[in-house]
Amino acid sequence: MQPYIGIPTDQLAGVSPYINTQSASIVPQAIKEAVIDAGGVPLILPFPAKADQIDALVKADVAAISGLFLPGWPDLDPTLYGQEPELKLGSVILPEDRFELALTQAAIQKGLPVFAICRGMQLLNVACGGDLYQDLGTDDPQAHLRHAQAAPGQYPTHHVRMAEGSRLADLLGPTGYVNSRHHQAVHHVGASLKVSAQAPDGVIEGIESQTGDQLLGVQWHPENLSASQPAQGHLFTDLVARASAFSKTHQRK
Repeated sequence: MQPYIGIPTDQLAGVSPYINTQSASIVPQAIKEAVIDAGGVPLILPFPAKADQIDALVKADVAAISGLFLPGWPDLDPTLYGQEPELKLGSVILPEDRFELALTQAAIQKGLPVFAICRGMQLLNVACGGDLYQDLGTDDPQAHLRHAQAAPGQYPTHHVRMAEGSRLADLLGPTGYVNSRHHQAVHHVGASLKVSAQAPDGVIEGIESQTGDQLLGVQWHPENLSASQPAQGHLFTDLVARASAFSKTHQRK
């Protein structure tokens, strides 16, 4: 049986060009296709507008899925990791952030496999007790690469080096050439995580579980690279494989 992979939604800022409504829930097509191509079934998980609905919805969502994919969206509200907003913080959607943080923590507690990209990796780090640079240019004096590329998103822009012996190195090899669309980044790494990839300027580009294979995150967008770099698709097939194993062991016997 194909495993259900939960994917939280973002919120369209303006009026949808297809339906006359504000704030439509969205997931990029490339992400859905990457999950389908890997053998998974995408299950879209919208967030509630009311905070008192989060717990019940998270409980139902976690019960329905065998794996969780955390995509890249807007900036994460810094009050959720103990900071106040700085001048160069981008747009945030607090109801979305609260829901995704609760969803991620519940998934981790249940033992669900998680794969996260870009802002999703940052969210995963916060869910594990870490924090972020709100803006690399302001907060990290060592960051000198252009991490918010001007080139189209399907083109790589800088290199990364995988940590020796890491799961990420097993999946992609010792180095990679990746795209980059972020101005925030992981700062202090969550207690249950370790760094598994870095850019040449030291910016953290990959994190994973200290032990086992439950959690994996990358700062780039592999869904936009797999056409030119088929190995990037291994990150999605790995998630689906882990979700299938979880499903067989815990849910459907």
